[in-house]
Amino acid sequence: MYARLSSVLFPIATILLVGSLIWGYQEHQEKNSVLIKAENQYQRAFHDLTNHMNRLQDELGQTLAVNSVSQAAQRKGLVKVWRLTSQAQNEVNQLPLALLPFNQASDFLSRISDFAYSASVRDLTKQPLSDDELKTMKSLYAKATDINKDLGKVEDAVMSDHLRWMDVEVAMASKDEPGGNTIIDGFKAVDKKIGSYPENDWGPSSMSTKSRKSVQMLTGPDVSAEEVKQKALSFLGTRTFSGNEAEVKVTENGAATQMPIYSVSINGHNGDRIEMDYTRKGGELLWYMNPRTVTTRKLDLAATRDKASQFLLRHGYKDMTPVTYDQYDHVSVFTFVRQQDNVRIYPDKVTVRIAMDNGEAVGLQAKDHVFAEKTVKLPAPKISKQEAEKVLNPNFKVQGHSLSLIENEMKKQVLCHEFVGKIDGSRYRMYINADTGVEETIEKIPESAKALLQ
Repeated sequence: MYARLSSVLFPIATILLVGSLIWGYQEHQEKNSVLIKAENQYQRAFHDLTNHMNRLQDELGQTLAVNSVSQAAQRKGLVKVWRLTSQAQNEVNQLPLALLPFNQASDFLSRISDFAYSASVRDLTKQPLSDDELKTMKSLYAKATDINKDLGKVEDAVMSDHLRWMDVEVAMASKDEPGGNTIIDGFKAVDKKIGSYPENDWGPSSMSTKSRKSVQMLTGPDVSAEEVKQKALSFLGTRTFSGNEAEVKVTENGAATQMPIYSVSINGHNGDRIEMDYTRKGGELLWYMNPRTVTTRKLDLAATRDKASQFLLRHGYKDMTPVTYDQYDHVSVFTFVRQQDNVRIYPDKVTVRIAMDNGEAVGLQAKDHVFAEKTVKLPAPKISKQEAEKVLNPNFKVQGHSLSLIENEMKKQVLCHEFVGKIDGSRYRMYINADTGVEETIEKIPESAKALLQ
């Protein structure tokens, strides 16, 4: 009986044992496949980062090298710098650095992006780069050179010692303080060096890149890649696309960082690729760019301003008022800030680019709006407009006034009397603290914005 039972059970046990071994082997292979894929993605992102940082340094140097009267070449170089910093920031987000103090490096890239964007969107033939801006470029070039030397050492170590980014992820996830890892130590050294670099200041009306932004500042549930795809298509409308169906590519970046986002790429007219970034939490649009070439100018300032206002209202940006204006290559560029109870809320702003041939919105920068407080508690001004005006230079001819909430150098929001006026042939915004009467800041208004203020 036992012999008969064993003759039946033994083959079954053998089959189960062989099956478990095969299953275990397959699981091991699948796990290895996932690890290899993750490692390859990290290696690609890191080497792309070093490549783009080297190209960024080269573009800064080449832009400095061109003749100061070659504004077209300068603007082309600045646009390339802006694009390269965006690519480098995306690659930083793809690396397992969520628990590593690499904030200074991200902020440094944002400062370069802010500088390049601010300079490239204006008409350099009318408002060329100033001596201070050229000094800033030289400083950024020197710092980029310095940073690339340190990144190059890390890259050399990764390649020569066959270092793995999966080891970095394991080290960062461990409870113990990570240390002794060449990659971690190298990135810490880069971040520490960058932390000593001074920040650039562009005034209250410029787009901010200095304030630290994270997913904790957002509301709403996480959205999927498919939901983002539908949001992007709804935002653009079918008339934007070439062909009957849009080719949409959605890529998730920075899943383990403080700012997980979806990058969207869509085919537009003439083969141009429309680019958009959405937050994963809440599915908020951070920026949009349609790079199509605008060859004619059919609309004036008033028409493009109306088009910009209508575009914002159509997409849910309410109570926005224009505060700056510029134009280049037949494109109007407006910065709008939100108004609350007749007070301009400068931390809450967007920049809109309007094509002057047909009034189409070809760009939007909305990061400041996404992370701004939607309802701000506004204190009553302690000093009157007349009292604040006494602080101004007697030769300053006031042309306009409003109450404005700005962020001062201490990163604190303060209510100010904003005076727009002219002195010595130039226009300025003067911000006088509505509580203390102290002059908070001064901002020069580009000549191109003259028509907007009239």
